[in-house]
Amino acid sequence: MFFRRKPAMEFPVVHAYDDDFDELVKEAGVTVVDFWAPWCQPCKMMEPILGEIALEWSERGVRVMKVNVDEATGVAADFGIRSIPTLVFFRNGQPLFEMVGLVSKPVLERELGELVPAPA
Repeated sequence: MFFRRKPAMEFPVVHAYDDDFDELVKEAGVTVVDFWAPWCQPCKMMEPILGEIALEWSERGVRVMKVNVDEATGVAADFGIRSIPTLVFFRNGQPLFEMVGLVSKPVLERELGELVPAPA
């Protein structure tokens, strides 16, 4: 018996680099920036969680942005990223706080709930 693998779901995640990070993060609303690398196992575990957050919270003005620290070394240095994954939360282009390490979806939802008003 053969099993077909489900095609990977496309999540509305923005990828940023040194040359476009500042412009992308300035957009209105809340942006969760994931500093990651492809060789990082906890980063790989965060990917589907952040994808679900991007889908489920987009209507409330939340965006998820990924920054590969191997490719965007300038941005990573600007924010003093020493461990990955690191999530930095922005509102209207201003950094608010960060979370380091693997973060569960309920914890992310709790933090976003504090930043974003509930839908009417």
